[in-house]
Amino acid sequence: MNKEDIKAFYQDHLEQRLKKKKRNRFYHRQVEKNMAFIIPEGSKVLELGCGDGDLLKSVAPSYGVGIDFVGGMVQRARERHPELTFYQMDAEALELDEKFDYIIISDLVGVLWDVQKMFRQLNKVVHPRTRLVMTYYNNIWEPVIKLGEFLGLKRKQPVHNWLTLKDLENLLYLENFQLIKHYNKLLFPKYIPLIHFIVNVFLGNLPLLNRLGITRYMIARPEVEPGRDYSVSIVVPARNEKGNIENAIRRTPSFGWHQEFIFMEGNSSDGTYREMLRVQDQYPDVDIKVSRQSGKGKGNAVREAFEQAGGDVLMILDADLTTPPEDMGKFYEALKQNKGEFINGCRLVYPMEKQAMRLLNRLGNKFFSFFFTHVLDQRIKDTLCGTKVLFKKDYEKIRDNRSYFGNFDPFGDFDLLFGAAKLNLKITEIIVRYRSREYGATQISRFRHGLLLLRMSAFAARKLKFK
Repeated sequence: MNKEDIKAFYQDHLEQRLKKKKRNRFYHRQVEKNMAFIIPEGSKVLELGCGDGDLLKSVAPSYGVGIDFVGGMVQRARERHPELTFYQMDAEALELDEKFDYIIISDLVGVLWDVQKMFRQLNKVVHPRTRLVMTYYNNIWEPVIKLGEFLGLKRKQPVHNWLTLKDLENLLYLENFQLIKHYNKLLFPKYIPLIHFIVNVFLGNLPLLNRLGITRYMIARPEVEPGRDYSVSIVVPARNEKGNIENAIRRTPSFGWHQEFIFMEGNSSDGTYREMLRVQDQYPDVDIKVSRQSGKGKGNAVREAFEQAGGDVLMILDADLTTPPEDMGKFYEALKQNKGEFINGCRLVYPMEKQAMRLLNRLGNKFFSFFFTHVLDQRIKDTLCGTKVLFKKDYEKIRDNRSYFGNFDPFGDFDLLFGAAKLNLKITEIIVRYRSREYGATQISRFRHGLLLLRMSAFAARKLKFK
């Protein structure tokens, strides 16, 4: 069967395709639900192989374009969704001259004649922040599908491409795209109320069992050239950290075309605020801002400081300086070189100084590492490192979408991490040497705050994974 035969097959079996979709409406509604979760409402969206346009409609785009090589299907999509734009077009020969925020490629790569060529065409319609969102059936179910066709329980299809996850990742790489995350959904593709909750919502999202999900979701981004130099805002939230304030200035190297330090004081009893003002006067050549937070907790301090920040890049440097300020340039370079869009510190690789982290803290970090790697579908080794770096424009998107999670995090670390994951930002970790603090005492209660972190983790799992 050649490419023209494949086109003819889908044109000739148009009505059967529509009947099949009606029979499998639960499956298609689940895909629509998941796509609407991934793609923010009001985005500019292109769908390849759009069919009748229902999936494109489900993500509520501000501007939506769908293409399909079957003329009859394009006509049906235009009739069903006149507010959207549809073209009869081959995905391997795109003739569009505009950029999109999201590109949907759902159940298409299995029937394309040249998948790599299709990915190459997408370079015409992406900008640096575009996300490709693909679905493809899990290869592990191939024998079951073939058995169903043999027994007459499923209509025969043209032979599908045998594409593994690694095959698709390689094809993306060859055409300058990078895979951000992948996961499987839907163990049982029919709706039975209690069975659906137990099997699809709960069991289907557990480690190991989730590998059996029928539908594989893949999210990728364009690989773009390193950016220009950026201005940087370094936020230093501090409570009872008087002895560390000056070292935050002295030990941080110069990077970016402009640096500003924003010290945010949090109801200290050791004269931290006075020390901030002294340091501000002592270093007139450094752009230093000093403020007192209006609320309590590091999360509140960081959010208020970010609102004051004028830099293109936002950085958090904890005032205990257990993450060395000398390493902050590494975080900046990772963001500038487009190695990631959310840069997270990792303290759990190099040997630590004896008092840097207690045994229970280490065990807690390892648990959260496993848990969040599963929930976020991106590898996270150290969720609790306070040093986090991102572009201000991405933080503003996290802030504007905070209502999805709510104001649940007094520390601020999970709020940013969950927000970045929800926006499908590429998360990259920078390995640092974790030092013992030179001044003051830790303000973290292992048991009280540990229980709070567990509650926040369960909350995130429900909102991001078990939904």
